Amino acid sequence: MAPGVVIPDAELEFTAIRSQGAGGQNVNKVASAVQLRFDAARTGALPEAARVRLLALRDHRITDDGVVVIKAQQYRSQEQNKAAALERLRDLLLRALATRKARKPTKPTRGAHARRLDSKTRHSRLKQGRRVVDD
Repeated sequence: MAPGVVIPDAELEFTAIRSQGAGGQNVNKVASAVQLRFDAARTGALPEAARVRLLALRDHRITDDGVVVIKAQQYRSQEQNKAAALERLRDLLLRALATRKARKPTKPTRGAHARRLDSKTRHSRLKQGRRVVDD
């Protein structure tokens, strides 16, 4: 699936369903769409940190129970739809496996500090110029 992550086939559940939308006479007989279900909450194939990040993603394909449900119906072939569903699951897992680099706190440069103070001085003078002068 992703670098260093292998999901056993036993944890992936494929169901053939009928595709939505318009079609010919054959559309009512053939179940070419594929629904992929992966129980991310109970899997042992993902590292714990990645599993937590996956479940924290705000994605409509992840249910409240932690099950990833992906429906693929783009192609007329069930095998192609199965491959498309696996690719979408792979993309989702890659998003969960990616870790953000920790931010290193840095000090502002001397020039940035001077520019900020100049800006504050200019703004202060502008506001002073708007004041009502009492005689």
